[in-house]
Amino acid sequence: MKKIIYVEGMGCQNCVKHVKEALENLDGVTSADVSLEKNTAVINFTKEISDEAIKSAIDEAGYDVTKIEAA
Repeated sequence: MKKIIYVEGMGCQNCVKHVKEALENLDGVTSADVSLEKNTAVINFTKEISDEAIKSAIDEAGYDVTKIEAA
């Protein structure tokens, strides 16, 4: 299963790394592909993850989620 997360506030590759690590630390996430150019993250997961859990992880990393959609 996949979700696309639209993230604001990333300005460099270090930001991308922080978002990627925050998402990959969520239980059930198998991979996270974060794009600085598109301001998106695509996660693959094996069990359902709430949008609130995703938003919380990214908020704690210091960034803002503007939208989450199924891929």
